[in-house]
Amino acid sequence: MNRDTVYAQSSQASVLETNKVLRNTYMLLSMTLLFSALCAGVAMAVGISPMMSLGMTIAAFITLFVVHKKADSSSGLIWTFVFTGLLGGSLGPMLTYYVGLANGPGLIMQALGGTAIIFFALSGYVLTTKKDFSFLGGFLMVGLMVVVIAAIANIFFAVPAVSLALSAAIIFIMSGLILFDTSRIINGGETNYIRATVSMYLNLYNIFTSLLHILGVFGGDD
Repeated sequence: MNRDTVYAQSSQASVLETNKVLRNTYMLLSMTLLFSALCAGVAMAVGISPMMSLGMTIAAFITLFVVHKKADSSSGLIWTFVFTGLLGGSLGPMLTYYVGLANGPGLIMQALGGTAIIFFALSGYVLTTKKDFSFLGGFLMVGLMVVVIAAIANIFFAVPAVSLALSAAIIFIMSGLILFDTSRIINGGETNYIRATVSMYLNLYNIFTSLLHILGVFGGDD
């Protein structure tokens, strides 16, 4: 067997593995989003308090460490659903508030639709062009750190304009992370579909909540 044949077989195997990771990621992402939506609906029906919502959010991010640790084992799937279920459930009080607005259900649907459009447009672009967006990693991490620090500071100052700007910045950064994460999958930088799913889920979660906040400010009508 000559060198060219070996290279061709290796390249084909790599493509097949990448396609498998991509397919599994999108399948698991779809399932976790549906499960998350179900948990959000249950939380709304039960009427969980804002404090309980905060507790679920904290528990979710503690669970995130477990997900990454167990990502190479079968139990990683279970922890992934625990993580996304907790985050979905934590949306209960926020969604209940928006549903109570005169045009609240419409705002929620607009936020869902906007999130879907952003995801499919950006992922589709990367899948079509095969461009490598790994160079964005450093910029996105710095941007994320700045947003987190600004968000913590705004807890004490509570400036509405800053809150709105932070939501816009989060949408921008998470959109960049969709490009980055999709690129990592198709270029072999991420070979674990559980980790890939969790990353994509967080991108979509943050885009949805930030879009809803912006739409609520400009389109809210009590």
